[in-house]
Amino acid sequence: MKLKRTHNCGELRIAAKDTTVVLNGWVENYRDHGGLAFIDLYDRWGLTQIVFDPQVAPEAHAVAHKLRSQFVIAVEGEVRARPDGMANMSLDTGEVEIYVKSFELLNKSNTPPFDIQHSEDVNAETRLVHRYLDLRGKRLQNNMIFRSKVTGMIRNYFLDQDFVDIETPILTKSTPEGARDYLVPSRVNPGTFYALPQSPQLFKQSLMIAGFDRYFQIARCFRDEDLRADRQPEFTQVDLEMAFVDRDDIMGMLEGLFKGLMKDLFEKDLKLPLPRITYDDAMLRYGCDAPDLRFGLEITDCSDVFADSGFGVFKNAIGAGGMVRAINLKGAAAKLTRKDLDEMTPFVKTYRAKGVAWIKMNADGPQSPIVKFFSEEESKALFEKTGAETGDVLIFVADSEKVVCQSLAALRDLMGKKLGLIDESELNFSWVVDFPLFEKDDNGNPTSVHHPFTAPRPEDEALLDTDVFAVKTNAYDIVLNGNEIGGGSVRIHDNKMQQKIFTLLGISDDEAKEKFGFLLDALQFGAPPHAGLALGLDRVMMLFLGTDSIRDVIAFPKTQKATCMMTSAPGVVAGSQLEELGIELAIIKDDEE
Repeated sequence: MKLKRTHNCGELRIAAKDTTVVLNGWVENYRDHGGLAFIDLYDRWGLTQIVFDPQVAPEAHAVAHKLRSQFVIAVEGEVRARPDGMANMSLDTGEVEIYVKSFELLNKSNTPPFDIQHSEDVNAETRLVHRYLDLRGKRLQNNMIFRSKVTGMIRNYFLDQDFVDIETPILTKSTPEGARDYLVPSRVNPGTFYALPQSPQLFKQSLMIAGFDRYFQIARCFRDEDLRADRQPEFTQVDLEMAFVDRDDIMGMLEGLFKGLMKDLFEKDLKLPLPRITYDDAMLRYGCDAPDLRFGLEITDCSDVFADSGFGVFKNAIGAGGMVRAINLKGAAAKLTRKDLDEMTPFVKTYRAKGVAWIKMNADGPQSPIVKFFSEEESKALFEKTGAETGDVLIFVADSEKVVCQSLAALRDLMGKKLGLIDESELNFSWVVDFPLFEKDDNGNPTSVHHPFTAPRPEDEALLDTDVFAVKTNAYDIVLNGNEIGGGSVRIHDNKMQQKIFTLLGISDDEAKEKFGFLLDALQFGAPPHAGLALGLDRVMMLFLGTDSIRDVIAFPKTQKATCMMTSAPGVVAGSQLEELGIELAIIKDDEE
């Protein structure tokens, strides 16, 4: 390569007129306007118009017509002002163009399988197979550059707060943390396996016991779980832990981070402290533990109104231990058609609800297939409780608490979008706190809501002996626009309490020693009170950039089947490799195969 660049393709302005420069980059397109040939040359910084003039450089002009999209070239030439009326003010470099003096072809390109700079309408599989080309496009490239910028800001914030950046192992021990582990066989220890970490949980607690006091890491984590638009098998989290702190210290540290990010990235002032909602309140008012607070449409419990109702659907649901809850869609009577209302029933069947009841508050009175079953007292109490007025629509779900919450939470989000109640430009943060320590598994036994190292609230410790499902914990989730972007808790720092929690979870002493022995040992050597949090960096980037898929903020993502289309991973390995590991495959095939 003889012509090494002096400037990038987004750098030149009118002040550089009459200077000689060298640019390197990719050809975006080629245009022949009679005697002059034009190309747009681009790199990650921008695009500059290049002119091949036979009067200036006849040899270069003679081969310019052979240039095609994505050829890699170097040009040396004179910066000139574009002719009057020909400036392109939509480009940063739009007032200038380069008249080529000499030219070097650095590499040719096959015809790309899609238009790199306009790939939005190309199917995802094609773009993932040729991810290196999709990443050359401005949209994804800008996403990655934005992510790099934000990651740097996060790292600098924690370093400024006297945190220590410490890497933890990738090859570690399998521990139960809520999802399946990715396992890695050990060649030197036949028959044994490492696990890729679902999080650095045990290591960061060990670092607090080790006395580092403030730890953070931009950590790679791995979970073998079903995928969706905001989930990947390998992901990145901002991991932190602090000693000698309580819940408010951790939450305050995160609030400081986001206040700075909002100011530096979006020039917005984030009002602190962020709103805090208890888990119980979030489930009652919004039906989920990660509510979108950009709009209202709060849920109202109407079970007391219909406990003795003549409407069997409501009465029977309450009698079976369930409930009746409603959302008042304010002013929606003129916006929702009968078809809109009827389509809610198949929508909630995804959540195992039997249907959605509704009442339209028309000017001539309530309209509904169910209102005739209500007594006058019930109607009055219902309308007062929900704040129903003319022009509103009430929607109801009657079922078990879980079904009602999931159904109404989904309906709330659906109606928020349909009724235009959501400001898509808003970034709305909140905290959800006071989670239950345990929930019931399929057999009614306790299982951790977060993980088994979460400490109960001190005021609830006595309930561990009487009513474990009433115990709350100092856990906290941070929520952005209805998405949980991070969560953490005060940790157990007392060995006896940790063993007690294991016992309640049905983890025997032998199992606890096998899986968590080093932590249990460490807790006996002066473990300080400590707490931490993990922030999902990929999900934060997705929400900051307003993309629909987490794949848009990860350079080389996996599909929903956890495959890499570009590298064809996972793939079959040689039999000799399996022999070295002492592994014999036993593939279970479908009957049809």
